[in-house]
Amino acid sequence: MIDFINWLNSYIWSNWLVFAFLGMGLLYTLLTRFVQIRLLKDMISLTFGGGSSKAGVSSFQALAMSLGSRIGTGNIAGVATAIAFGGPGAIFWMWVAALLGSATSFIETTLTQVYKRKIDGQYRGGTPYYIEKGLKQKWMAVASAGLILIVMGFLWPGVQANTVALTMNNAFGMSPVLTGFMISILLGIIIFGGVKRIAKAAEIIVPFMAIGYILVCLIILSLNVTKIPEVLSLIFTSALSLNSTFGGLMGSAIAWGVQRGVYSNGAGVGSETFEAGAAEVSHPAKQGLVQAFSVYIDTLIICPATAFMILITGMYNVKPEGGNPIINNLGNVEPSVYTQLAVESVLPTFGMSFLAISLFFFCFTTLLSYYYKAETNLAFLKSNQILRSKWLDIFLKMTLLVAVFFGSVKSATIVWAMGDLGMGAMAWVNLSVIFLLTKPAIRALNDYILQKKSGKDPVFRPDQLGIKGAEFWDEKYKMTTSREIQQKRSIS
Repeated sequence: MIDFINWLNSYIWSNWLVFAFLGMGLLYTLLTRFVQIRLLKDMISLTFGGGSSKAGVSSFQALAMSLGSRIGTGNIAGVATAIAFGGPGAIFWMWVAALLGSATSFIETTLTQVYKRKIDGQYRGGTPYYIEKGLKQKWMAVASAGLILIVMGFLWPGVQANTVALTMNNAFGMSPVLTGFMISILLGIIIFGGVKRIAKAAEIIVPFMAIGYILVCLIILSLNVTKIPEVLSLIFTSALSLNSTFGGLMGSAIAWGVQRGVYSNGAGVGSETFEAGAAEVSHPAKQGLVQAFSVYIDTLIICPATAFMILITGMYNVKPEGGNPIINNLGNVEPSVYTQLAVESVLPTFGMSFLAISLFFFCFTTLLSYYYKAETNLAFLKSNQILRSKWLDIFLKMTLLVAVFFGSVKSATIVWAMGDLGMGAMAWVNLSVIFLLTKPAIRALNDYILQKKSGKDPVFRPDQLGIKGAEFWDEKYKMTTSREIQQKRSIS
């Protein structure tokens, strides 16, 4: 089975996909005139501003849910895997992918808001929604929703559960079977409570766990501050083939850096569009900027903290796929535990336990977000009368819980291969779609900037911009106008 999955991945994750991520990021950086840099102030203010929502969630809750998906295995095990197969230079290419990917994230999230819908009293949006309304290709939207449902409901949960199981076993000797059972029970309690409970849980847990993890990283880096220039030099020289030890790894560094960087921040895959669709904002570009900022938090803050701890302590191996080991400091050890070993080497008796508990929370909130994404795609299929059974929601929940247990007891090799397969397939679809829908996103950005320059709080009017298919916003404007007329009449 693993041979077949690896064979599929060799085609899906060819160099063409790596170039597509970098090329699209560069294209959107230029078309938006470096939106991820020039509107940084707006990103920060919008992230922490705004109120609550009855039909959706606030911008910050949407960000927290998205970060709950992004901060986790990708930042810890993903970074370690990039180093293991691509060398230290892979970290540089993770940064490049994040900087460019922030612009891509703005585009896909803005499109999510432009073409979102209100289904059963809740805001919904994401890749299938903008395929249906933007491209007017219902069959493609249905196929996309089905693909994402499989990835989020079965393929990706196993990666998170496997990472938790490995670290729990390493720290406490806990059986993977027991870990899988425990996660499944706790996850089931929350996902049967709905999106509001998921948003509330993410809003509380994500900031707490991220701050705690960063504090430990800062402690370790401060104790080894003199080594930081050396590590930076190692990263840059390895990335550009200027280091004699890693001189032949530039191709692997780019491939693994981009692949694991994208797995960490989700920019371009479409996986982070669903939480953004639930946010209530007055203009699509607002949530686009919030999500663009979340890429920075994820890949330019948390990922480097992990990488620096691993490289400073020397707790890593480097073995290119199909090649001989270049660095073998740890023997036969899974990359998933590199970070755990790095913290333990500096903070004995604390590191193993802390990383195991941190990863539990990181991965748990990621699993919550996976359910929400899967449920959003299920809602799309049900709204289009593709699937109708009232038992589908329960079936989805049970499938995800089974996938969690499955991932806990299987090998890391097979669950990561399955996860990569799902991510690559989603990426090919999403990158193609947002490329075809570039104009509406750019128009929304220019409209936002124009209104801001005139001193207004931007409000979206798709009819004035020549954007079709944005029925949600057309109806919203009509209702707002009607209320204002009634208020004026009652005053007079």
